[in-house]
Amino acid sequence: MADRARLPMPAFTDRELDVMTVLWTDGPSTVSAVRDALARHAGADLAYTTVLTVLRTLEAKGHVGHAEEGRAHRYHALVAREAAGQRALRRLLGTVFGGNPELLLTHLVDERGVGEAELRRMRALLDARLGEGAP
Repeated sequence: MADRARLPMPAFTDRELDVMTVLWTDGPSTVSAVRDALARHAGADLAYTTVLTVLRTLEAKGHVGHAEEGRAHRYHALVAREAAGQRALRRLLGTVFGGNPELLLTHLVDERGVGEAELRRMRALLDARLGEGAP
């Protein structure tokens, strides 16, 4: 597992990310449980075989493992949500925003309709980060 943590993590497709989100949120799940969660939370009414194919693809990539429970398999994430988030953010920053974090922050604040309370929390985070570098 330690060796895997040092390897670069390929980006997830949108569908793979939806499935990973279920595993991160709900924990180890059967194909049926993942399918039901996707229908509830992502509005995706996918066939059982489609969900199974995505899980098997994620397993082949080393992002998901499974344990056998009778005839069913219970799938679990092998990649931490935080690691995937860091990788996705780096990729988004580099590709969409040309490596410019200011553009990313500006887009987040302007386009998402961030509320006053969220802006205050963001400011506090930035102020704390700036304080770390002060002499």
